[in-house]
Amino acid sequence: MVAMEACATSHHWGRIARAHGHEVRIVPAAYVKPFVKRQKNDRADAEAIAEAAMRPTMRFVAVKSAETQARAVAFRTHQCLVRQRTQLINALRGHLTEFGLVAPKGPASLKLLENALDDETTDLPDPVRKMGTVYLEQIANLTEVIERLAAELEAATKTDEKLRRLCTIPGIGPVTAGAVAAFAPDLDTFDTGRNFAA
Repeated sequence: MVAMEACATSHHWGRIARAHGHEVRIVPAAYVKPFVKRQKNDRADAEAIAEAAMRPTMRFVAVKSAETQARAVAFRTHQCLVRQRTQLINALRGHLTEFGLVAPKGPASLKLLENALDDETTDLPDPVRKMGTVYLEQIANLTEVIERLAAELEAATKTDEKLRRLCTIPGIGPVTAGAVAAFAPDLDTFDTGRNFAA
């Protein structure tokens, strides 16, 4: 048996240990903490992990496949780029507000900002127009990548039975289905659907 605390690399090492024929038990960090007897160091942590892993009622984290982790990377990348685009839009809005050009929040108002930068009658210094163009180029690049990632997630829902079934739930689209499939443990690890919901 190989026991380890759940961390960033535990699924990778869990897959390697399984490939060598070992039983893998990944213990959530919150369940290991009560077994640490003294100050935190590697030896005390290892002893606590071993103690926690031997408990008969302990709950373990299921080892995720590389494909599941790849889905998580795709989802996190999509979300990260959406946040970056929002940050750039808000920065551009803030800069233009200082010159009296006010626009509502969100990507929908981007066209207003773009038109204001292109309008020669607006009282904007040339450096502001140039920096505004830099912002708009970055936003356009991010939007292109975001749309491509969303299209890939949507394409995956057409070929993956699990994702297709998740999309039948009202309010669940391809991106959310990808998140559920990537971050939720394998449904076979739960006794009932109620335990999964909890």
